[in-house]
Parts: sequence; C-alpha cells; structure tokens
Amino acid sequence: MTKKKALITGITGMVGSHLADFLLKNTDWEIYGMCRWRSPLDNIAHLIDDINAKKRVHLVYGDLRDTMSLDNVVKSVVPDYVFHLAAQSYPKTSFDAPLDTLDTNIQGTARVLEALKKYAPKAIIHVCASSEVFGRVSKEKLAQMNGMINEECTFHPASPYAISKVGTDLIGRYYAQAFGMTVMTTRMFTHTGPRRGDVFAESTFAKQIAMIEAGLIPPVLKVGNLDSLRTFADVRDAVRAYYMLLTVNPIPGEYYNIGGAYTCKVGDMLNFLLSLSPMKDKIKIEVDPERLRPIDADLQIPDTSKFNKHTGWKPEIPFEKTMTDLLNYWRERVKHGEKFLQR
Repeated sequence: MTKKKALITGITGMVGSHLADFLLKNTDWEIYGMCRWRSPLDNIAHLIDDINAKKRVHLVYGDLRDTMSLDNVVKSVVPDYVFHLAAQSYPKTSFDAPLDTLDTNIQGTARVLEALKKYAPKAIIHVCASSEVFGRVSKEKLAQMNGMINEECTFHPASPYAISKVGTDLIGRYYAQAFGMTVMTTRMFTHTGPRRGDVFAESTFAKQIAMIEAGLIPPVLKVGNLDSLRTFADVRDAVRAYYMLLTVNPIPGEYYNIGGAYTCKVGDMLNFLLSLSPMKDKIKIEVDPERLRPIDADLQIPDTSKFNKHTGWKPEIPFEKTMTDLLNYWRERVKHGEKFLQR
C-alpha cells in the first residue's frame, strides 16, 4: 500500500519543524517540506541526515510569490495532506513591509490553493490564519461572548499582518465553497516554545535573559507593551491540533479557533521567565519604543470549544514547561557561541 504524503509549506519555521517531528513520530507518512533556497535550516538541522538519505523527509523548493515554483511543487509531490504554514509571520515587520506581507500571505495562499486545485484536488488542506484577525476586541464585545473570542467574532485586524491573515482565512474558505476542496482554516492564538523566532515577545525575553546570564549584554532587558493579555499554547500542542484537524472527520470550509488554556499579561509571562534565572534580582526592565506596535491586539483570549468538541483535542503541556523549554533553548544556543542581533 502506498504511503500517504504530507506537504508542509514553511517546514523550516518553528511550527513547521515541530510538525515534521510530530508526523515522523506518529505516522508513517512521507513528509515533503517546502522551503525557499535561502531558507535557514537551523530548525530542521536534526533532520538533515534523514533528508540527505531521503528517509521519509524530503525538501522541495518553492516560493509563495512564484506561481511556477508552487505548481512544480504540487505537481511533483501530489500530496494527500497539506499544512500551509508558510507566511510572512511577524506582525511588527508588517508595518515596515506591508506590501510584501500582503503579497506573500494573501496572494501566496491563493497560488498554493490554485496549484492544489489543478494538481491535487483531493488533498485535505489546512490553511493557517491567525488570531490576529480579531485584532482589538473591545471589553464590551468580549463580555457579550462570555469573556472569550469565538469564531463568529467580528474581524478587526490591527496590523498589515493581521489584514493579510484575514485574506488568508477568507481565501481558504472560498476554495472550499467554490471548488469543493477539503480546506479548513485555523485561527491559532499565541503559541510558542523551542525554536520560536526572536522577534516575538516571549522569545526575545528568553534570549536576552540567556545572553545576560552569559555576560554577553548588560543586565538590562528591553521590552514593549507588557499590559497586553495573551493566552499561551505550546507549539507541540499546536502541531498535534493541526494533525487532528486533517485526520478527525475533516469538514470542508470549516474554521476553528485553537489556543492554550493559560492566560496572563505579557508582563506576568516575563516575570515567570525571570523567576527561572539566577540573575533575576540584577536584571532591570526598560521599555524600548521600537518594540511598541502602532496598534496592539491586546485582549487575546480564545474560545476553543468548537474545535475541542469536533476533535477531542485539548492542550496538555503546561505554561511553565513551555517557558522553561524556551529559555533552555536560548541558553543552549548561547552556550554554543552563536551570535545574535540585539532585538
């Protein structure tokens, strides 16, 4: 019997690399990871031997802004399952590069789905949007939803990135409804853990703590808005959710909130990371204006009951383990002598 094939766009990212790990451990599928020729391979370094040996993991080269490359990827792989994770995923960067963000995320998703429509129309497809589509939800609106954001909450994107993910979300549902493709979209709330990019708050905090501990920078930790409320999930729980999305009675055109169960202010998350450090009493906190967004999505509390009821998924990894693993990830990188931008 022919093995199933999964295509992960953005395999070199935090989520894509953890998803590859999960699928290798929990399925017998062949894994095809799409990346650009210049994509950093740090997050999949542990898979390089298997990639070289063509042992269940294969890299295919494609770019969301190059239609021909996407056609070639889908035509050569003909995947059974598709996890479309690739994106310009940094909200703050999107303020500086809005057109790049919109093209990559909106038109890029359309290009991926068009290639799948032509060459793999029976594929079961996950399109990854974001909780950022909901943007700044007022306290009054939250009260109407019992304090949590559900799937029917009005979109109010607060960055070019969030706008691009509104487009991503709607395009995914359009292809399901218009062409009968099995496409589901997700609005994943904050998810983090090892391999998280250092442009995100919790990861830059952990990186700075690790660098301070190693004496590489002064004991001053630079922060942005510490008052935003976030609900944290572990990336390893997130990829398990994505697998269940495509394998537990997938319903074309459906859309789901997915997220963790631990909610706190960004400042509380920082305090927990600091509590793990022997330098905690010597580190000063300093607000860096460059780390502040023009508009912030500051009340991000998800109602995930729709997805939980449909699949039985629930988060399993506690916040404390997620943050401890993230800090240790940066400690290891610092220990190995890597050089980092101070951001």
